Order: sequence, then structure tokens, then C-alpha cells
Amino acid sequence: MSVMDGLQQKLQHQLECIYKDIDLDISIVTLAQRLIEIMRITEFSQIPEPFANHWSEKDTIMITYGDSVLQQGERPLTTLSQFIDSYVGCINGVHILPFFPYSSDDGFAVIDYSSVNESLGDWADISAIASKRRLMSDLVINHCSSRSLWFENFCKGDGPGHDYFFTAQSSDDLSDVVRPRTSALLRPTETPSGTQYVWSTFSHDQVDFDFRNPKVLIEFVTIIRQYLDAGVSIFRLDAVAFLWKVVGSKSINLPQTHEVIRLLRTLIEHAQNDAMIITETNIPNTQNLTYFGNANEAHCIYNFSLPPLLINTLITGSCLYLKRWLMSMPPAQDGTTYFNFIASHDGVGLRPVEGLLDDDEIQTLVDTMKQFGGQISARTTETGEQKPYEMNIALYDALQGTTKGKDLWGMQRFMCAHSIMLALEGIPGIYIHSLLGTRNDYEKLANTSHNRAINRHRWVLESLKQQLSDAQSTHSQVLSAMTELINIRTQQIAFHPNATQFTLHLGLQLFGFWRQSRNRKQSIFCISNVSDQVTDLPINELNLVISEYWVDLLTGIQIEDITKTIQLQPYQTVWISNKA
Repeated sequence: MSVMDGLQQKLQHQLECIYKDIDLDISIVTLAQRLIEIMRITEFSQIPEPFANHWSEKDTIMITYGDSVLQQGERPLTTLSQFIDSYVGCINGVHILPFFPYSSDDGFAVIDYSSVNESLGDWADISAIASKRRLMSDLVINHCSSRSLWFENFCKGDGPGHDYFFTAQSSDDLSDVVRPRTSALLRPTETPSGTQYVWSTFSHDQVDFDFRNPKVLIEFVTIIRQYLDAGVSIFRLDAVAFLWKVVGSKSINLPQTHEVIRLLRTLIEHAQNDAMIITETNIPNTQNLTYFGNANEAHCIYNFSLPPLLINTLITGSCLYLKRWLMSMPPAQDGTTYFNFIASHDGVGLRPVEGLLDDDEIQTLVDTMKQFGGQISARTTETGEQKPYEMNIALYDALQGTTKGKDLWGMQRFMCAHSIMLALEGIPGIYIHSLLGTRNDYEKLANTSHNRAINRHRWVLESLKQQLSDAQSTHSQVLSAMTELINIRTQQIAFHPNATQFTLHLGLQLFGFWRQSRNRKQSIFCISNVSDQVTDLPINELNLVISEYWVDLLTGIQIEDITKTIQLQPYQTVWISNKA
């Protein structure tokens, strides 16, 4: 069987699984051929290697909006590129959040997927960034803007998009549908055929696609091909868990959704061998893990449980829940890995710790974030109650104290969080405002009345340069410390995203784990004091091999006597390695 015949058969099988209960106007054979043509896959295309890891310890991704750094008279994407080159050369990947024309939700209500927002720049600016660093782009696949041409055609009942959107009846029982927001699910919309009730998972400006129509799939495969041509190599499937809807079900994590992801991976890998998919599924941890499939769905999944658990650990001084979670996490198969982060453009989600933290722990966490100036967003549960869904706060402010209140250990606590995150199994993602130690933006919060705006500050480049040139400023100190930490990390083969990881048992104040390189030549014991008290670390409990030379990579201090105890200052981390 030829490569093309094998691909055709695989796609036909995947399409049959997706559309098994749907009468199509196009045959499965023709649809598979059409997708292959759109992606320009030929018999000369490189065959994807099963279980290949397209990443290493060298990889760190910065998360940013296209206009997070501004300079008067210059296109923001140009300014961003210059900022990255000048200040964060330690980063080899960048996730530019939606850079398309949009109507709301800071980019996630896309008006036109094929264009770059003119206020940011153009496709040449995107490709210029992609030529220097690995570029991650959002594929906002669940919904688009109600101001898009497609939805305008839906309202007219004619033209491309007139049949792209999912509708239900106002009388349907939708009580089981899982919702991330409190707005009404159905959006009444007048059309030539009468009032249609359009499914709107997130807001009435974000109207959901109907993937039962294969034209929608064809559109998105066309979009993927365009992004590949522009230099995008990582596709972040935004809100993908909600993609397939069935009236009467929860309409989340349905089998067809998983099959669509598998199909997109098949197409993307055949079109560009090292391209990747990362699923953005802000859901309970056990559900999130299913998006790995059998190393045939997402290459990466967001480790959504990490941010709330790590913040909880550092404000309580106990690693109990973080350690329990880490012990329960399966090692990622080759061909898959975790995407670790602590902060992002969104808030810190609380759904991913359902079943990991009890209600009292969550409430204490929420109350502490409020004390540090944070905002709390709620969702409506199946029973109609309001439940904390997301904590909106800048990470630097979130770690300014403990449950006892603010203290003087904020900087150390902030760096401790990143020392832990950067050492964990997976690829690290760091929000631009974490690199810069940006604080809560109360002015933007007041101007927009959107809770997430508190952590979406826009820097004026000249002002930022002044801060970064002042060695006494917090922003300069944070960037310097983060750069040093990242540079050390990228030199350690034991920090490969798929290197071995085991959790250590050192009590509640010391959080530790062991990483070993895939060739077994390097071991690193990563141990952090997560409390505000000086804590003893008995070296002999680490089982260091006596014949090896051991050194703390973060201080350069050699461990000369492995039978002794060393003292860790509040929030101090050591990376004890046998290979400097």
C-alpha cells in the first residue's frame, strides 16, 4: 500500500467515526481527498514518525498578546519582535494570542481568520517572528464573532457561512450542558426562516460552529494550511472540549471532538512533520488527560491543575496537595508532553482542581487572592448555584504573601514558583507579565469592567526600557532572575520534557522531585522550601551516589558531604545535579 493510499484510508476511517450518524451531501472518500488536497500532501511529503518528540530541554515558550509592548508610530508586532530580540533571547518560542480582527474577548471572538488585525501588523510581521522562533497560534475552533461575514450570511440565510452555526430549539432540555460562563446558552437570532436559537457557549458575541456540517471542517483545514504557510508550527486549539454538541448531553468532551483532533493531527503531521497540536481544555484533571489519546491526539495538553495547586502550596506553606497531584500524574508517552505554566492571559482556573482541593481549601485560596487585589469570576453549576471558576490576578501579586497576609518574601516566593515549574516534566510556558513582574492593572480593569483585564497590561516600550535599565526596579530584577533560571534549565538534559520524573517525600515544607535524563547520565534533585521558615534538608535522604560529583546548579555550590544537612532559606530552591 502506498503512503497516499494509507493516508486516504486513515482519514476515511476517522471521518466515518466523526460523521457516523449524519447524512452528508459529500461522500467520505471525496471529503478525505479534498482535505488532502487542501493540505497539499503528496507522495513526496514526509511521513510522520510515530511517537516522535518535537521538543527538548531547550524549549521555553513566552505567552503574549501582539500588543503587550507598544511604541508610538510603530506596528505592535514589530515592537514585540524587537523586544523579544533585545530582552528575552533565552526564549526560543512565542505564543502570540489571537492576532486576527475581533469584536470582543480580547481576540477570542474572531471576525476573520485569514487576516492579521491591521492595528497589530500583517502576515509579514507574523512570518518574521516565526523565522526566528517557534510560533504558536490560536485556532479558535469552537466559535467565531457574531460580526463575522459567516454569521452575517447566516442571518441573511445565504452565502458562505449561512449553514456553519449550531442551533437548538428554545424548548430543548439543555440543563445538562456544561457551561464556563453565566450568560444564556442560546442566542435568539432573526433569519429569513424565522427566529433561530444559536448555541453560544461563551457569550452571545461568540457563536458556536456546527461541525456536523463538513464545510466547517473544510474551512478550518484551509485555515490551518494558511497558518502553516505563514510559519505557525504549534496550533493551540482554543476551547476545543466544547466543539461537538448533542442536545440532551453535557456537550463537552464528546467522542466526536476527540476524533476531530485525531484527524487534524493526522493532516498537520503529514503536511509538516514537526508541527504540533496543543489542546486548551480548562476542565477537571482526569478529563484533561484524555486529550493525549493514545499519543494520537494532542501533542501537548495544558497542565491546568498546576497554577492553582502551586499557588495554594506557596500561600499555605504545605505541599500536600501538590505532591499528591504530582504522584498521580502519568508520565507522558513519547510523542506527547505537558505544557506547564503558572500564569497566562486568562485567570487561574479552579475547575482543574475539582477533586484535588476540597471546598474549604478552594475558599481559602479565593479569599487570599481577594486580599491581594484579585477578582473572582463565577460559573453557574448544573444545580444553578454560583461557584468560583477563575481567579483573576497578576502572578506577582498573587504571591505577595501567605494566608496570613502580605509579607517581605514576595520576590523569593515568585521565583520559587518558577523554579518548580521550569524543572517539571513538560515544556514550560511563561506569560510575558511573569517575565517582567507586572502588577495588577487596576486602571484597565476599571476601564473594561472585565476581570481578566487585571492581568493584561500593555507596556509602553520607553517606560519598560526605563524600568529594565534600573537595577533596583522589581521588573529588572525579575527579568534578570528569570533569564538566569531559564538559561540554566536549557543546559540540562535531565530537563528534557520526557525525562524521568519521580516525586520525593521530604515532608510538607519541602517539595521535591527527581529528574533523570533519558540516557541516564544526568540526575537532578529539585527541592524547594515552600514555607516562610528556614527548613533543614537532610542530604542523605536523597540517595546521592557517593562516587558522583554533586553541585547545586542554581548557586554553583558543591555538595561535599552527602551525609550532612543543609538549610534552605524561605522559598529557596536547589537543583542538585551530578553534572554541572
